[in-house]
Amino acid sequence: MENSGQSRSGGGDAGDRHEPGKRPPERPRESGGGILMGRPFGVPVYVAPSWFLVAALITWVFGGQLDRVLPELGRARYLVSLFFAVAFYASVLVHELAHTVAALRFKLPVRRIQLQFFGGVSEIEKETETPGREFVLAFVGPLLSLVLAGVFYLGVLAVEPGTVPGVLLAGLMVSNLLVAAFNLLPGLPLDGGRMLRAVVWKISGNPMTGTVAAAWIGRALAVAVLIGLPLLTRAGGGLGRSGADLGGLDSLTDSLTDALLAAILAAIIWTGAGNSLRMARLRERLPGLRARTLTRRAVPVEAATPLSEALRRAGEAGARALVVVDGQGSPTALVREAAIAGVPEHRRPWVAVSALAQDLKDGMRVPADLAGEELLDTLRATPATEYLVVEPGGEVYGVLSTSDVERAFVAAMSRTPSSARTPS
Repeated sequence: MENSGQSRSGGGDAGDRHEPGKRPPERPRESGGGILMGRPFGVPVYVAPSWFLVAALITWVFGGQLDRVLPELGRARYLVSLFFAVAFYASVLVHELAHTVAALRFKLPVRRIQLQFFGGVSEIEKETETPGREFVLAFVGPLLSLVLAGVFYLGVLAVEPGTVPGVLLAGLMVSNLLVAAFNLLPGLPLDGGRMLRAVVWKISGNPMTGTVAAAWIGRALAVAVLIGLPLLTRAGGGLGRSGADLGGLDSLTDSLTDALLAAILAAIIWTGAGNSLRMARLRERLPGLRARTLTRRAVPVEAATPLSEALRRAGEAGARALVVVDGQGSPTALVREAAIAGVPEHRRPWVAVSALAQDLKDGMRVPADLAGEELLDTLRATPATEYLVVEPGGEVYGVLSTSDVERAFVAAMSRTPSSARTPS
């Protein structure tokens, strides 16, 4: 399962508010993802704290199954079960690495992989450009799970039945089959939902149409899981049934466990589908974030100009920004809005604009035609409070303030349905 284009996402979403004038909205940093386990292909892999909860649950459930098929293990069955939990999540990591390798091959940046409650997430920072690539990117994960199931099946054939290795290999085979089958269900945020999205996108020519179709099917799947999973598990004897029914207590415990797991899975699918809709609608509005329309008019001033005089010129010209220029009129620095606000009015005749300016660095010149995600990515690459906006020919168009970008971004977010972000 992968999460692409997120602004996590996932988890500080792209809609989080920031202090004005600091920097444009951005995704959270790598820290906070859990325990760093390594960097395969240069992508950090984290284990979230919730994984330990699931590992304990798998150890308990699989230990109950082992007690029925290998009762001679005694309490050692829980050690074997813990090994199974770790091996199962290693399989999930392979599933996520398949998404990651495909994304890197398509030159899509992957911020991190996180193993967490009920699976993992590959945080791919950009959307694929074509439905074909979207389909491939989604399909490689379940495909690798199926390949792993085949490998474990060959292992089952090679060992003696009824032994610890045989039971472990059989369990890993079945678990990878279930992972592949579950992820192939045609609803977002599952891989099958992304594949359906790609198909509808290809047919309709509109990625938003594919997202809407796959997201609503995902919500229908969430309802089906909530209702159907407890019925299926009870028909199969319950997930945690391990021995005699002590006055119905075990049966009640199994029923509650099954219902709880179904509710958690349904919630993950439902909120993931909603978040996919929300982010798709946000991307539809992102092109409205245009450097040209957000740019403030600026007046050129020399470095020694008193602040009061510079502000007087700006007021006469109807400008809201100051650009420091050299003797030839070439821009060299930008006067920071926050620094101006920090100078008392009675001091402004005695303060030169150069004392409040930030030198222009590489990356602080922004083309006037930038828009949408490309604009946000450019600003993230060189954090600053103001940027010089230039025309294609190099002429100065004005100054872009990150506070203006932030307000426009938050306005776009407020026009999208709110939805808690959940990893797919």
